[in-house]
Amino acid sequence: MSKRIYIFDTTLRDGEQTPGVSLNIQEKLEIARQLERLGVDCIEAGFPIASNGDFEAVKAIAQSIRRPVITALARASKKDMDRAWEAIKFAEKPRIHTFLATSDIHMEFKLKMAPREVKKRAIEAVAYAKSLSPNVEVEFSPEDGTRTRPEFLYEVLEGVIAAGADVVNIPDTVGYSTPGEYGAFIAGIKRNIPNIDKAVISLHCHNDLGLAVANSLAGIENGALQIECAINGLGERAGNASLEEIVMALKTRKNYYDFETNIITEQIARTSGLVSRTTGIHIQPNKAIVGANAFAHESGIHQHGVLNNRLTYEIMTPESVGLKKNLMVLGKHSGRHAFEERLNELGYSDLSQEEINKAFVKFKDLADKKKTVSDGDIEAIITEDIHQIPEAYSLEYMHISCGNKVVSTATVRVKKPDDNVAEEAACGTGPVDAVFRAIEKAADIDVNLRDYFLKAIGSGEDALGEVTVKIEKGSKIYVGNGISTDIIESSAKAFINAINKMSYDSCCFAVDKIS
Repeated sequence: MSKRIYIFDTTLRDGEQTPGVSLNIQEKLEIARQLERLGVDCIEAGFPIASNGDFEAVKAIAQSIRRPVITALARASKKDMDRAWEAIKFAEKPRIHTFLATSDIHMEFKLKMAPREVKKRAIEAVAYAKSLSPNVEVEFSPEDGTRTRPEFLYEVLEGVIAAGADVVNIPDTVGYSTPGEYGAFIAGIKRNIPNIDKAVISLHCHNDLGLAVANSLAGIENGALQIECAINGLGERAGNASLEEIVMALKTRKNYYDFETNIITEQIARTSGLVSRTTGIHIQPNKAIVGANAFAHESGIHQHGVLNNRLTYEIMTPESVGLKKNLMVLGKHSGRHAFEERLNELGYSDLSQEEINKAFVKFKDLADKKKTVSDGDIEAIITEDIHQIPEAYSLEYMHISCGNKVVSTATVRVKKPDDNVAEEAACGTGPVDAVFRAIEKAADIDVNLRDYFLKAIGSGEDALGEVTVKIEKGSKIYVGNGISTDIIESSAKAFINAINKMSYDSCCFAVDKIS
């Protein structure tokens, strides 16, 4: 029988540490629900001690998501682990993931601790985490594991397993290893730790040298059973091992690896798209598995081969990762029943009646503007209009004047949190800049625009324009999304959406401070 590999997803923890990414509770919950549909075995929901917001998000996920193991990260301190347990104790399968650096460079310059102290603290941390509940699993990570002296690492891991660690995770924290080295490193752990059979060996590889996926595959070839990874390879610096690449490598090359996972691969494209839109981190076109060009063929020779037999240039099908062609055209004459059927096909079976009603109205409005509505259009409607935070600010009116020989101006009317309406005008270097400046004046706020990205959903003259903006206030970055057949309107919607997230975050912070 094929060996089962457990997929541990850290998109919501390490993935959120991607520079420029900050997710609110609703966004984390929506991603967690999709990860559950995808079939991941474990969701690392966050780092509860980091902030009240992170604590509440982990707690909400633990209360809502039932099938996967829900993990909270904690440093090797009682305070961290108490906070982690408070957040995940509601989970059906809770796990505390505690860590402590073990490499000489980290112990000397970061921890300023002797090796014997590090070993003692690691063992005590695992024992304490295990004592919090008979129901809790404990995972231990020796941070910077691949740059740790093997003999010392063996001592630490043997000690934490004896103290109750269910999983020992071997991180290549700085992405320094190569596949041959990493595979041998895991084999050494299997060979030199007497009680290693009492714990699952896990892998956590970073992508600084572009080797995270290759290292992870080398690790499981040498005895590891859990891979820690993230959707779209998100994470610190160059990111983590990409979940979709690992899973499809195992599935496509089963003749070589002979491993299997619990992942429903047809959910990969949808999961990737949701994470991309929510985080504002767009996928490069040539990204393996989920990039726009992953199943595109430009060369005439390639096209000829694929038309004759897809296997000539496609080692997997678009359908295997959830890229399905429309079988039924939806347009302005389509009824509610057909719309609801399409929602179910796309995986949105958990929407409330109120959410379906709202989405159907938006669908009809869009269908009046374009001939056919694609699956991508429907998913954009759900993302923009259903799973959103409350609107503190809303755009009621917008008028633009622009041209290549005139200064661009915009007039906007914005409804504010106190229900007052403000109308302002502004000039800009172009129509989008003018709209953003006018909205800032009307909302009486001052933010820095960090990033602006526009892409088409679908093709043709009536394609939807999806805009993602990143605004900065103080040290925090907020991502906003907007869609419309009019790119100026979608830009304004995205800017307002980012402002609403900033307002929502401020309100939550105020509540945290009071409590």
